[in-house]
Amino acid sequence: MAVAVTALVIFILGGLATFTGLGLLAFMKHKDVLGLGSGESMGVSLVIVGLIGSVLGVVLMRFYRNRV
Repeated sequence: MAVAVTALVIFILGGLATFTGLGLLAFMKHKDVLGLGSGESMGVSLVIVGLIGSVLGVVLMRFYRNRV
């Protein structure tokens, strides 16, 4: 059961990161984001990490479903 909950949390966080990254790309392109870098670089990073998280969440869900 822990694998299923972990997969769901990773999937949801991946989706949030993806859409946050898209928002940063659209609205904060050449502005500083909390002193961490430009909105463009943070947006691209969040989109990539979010997509990887979403795919990882789906893979874990499939793994759990096939094991139960």
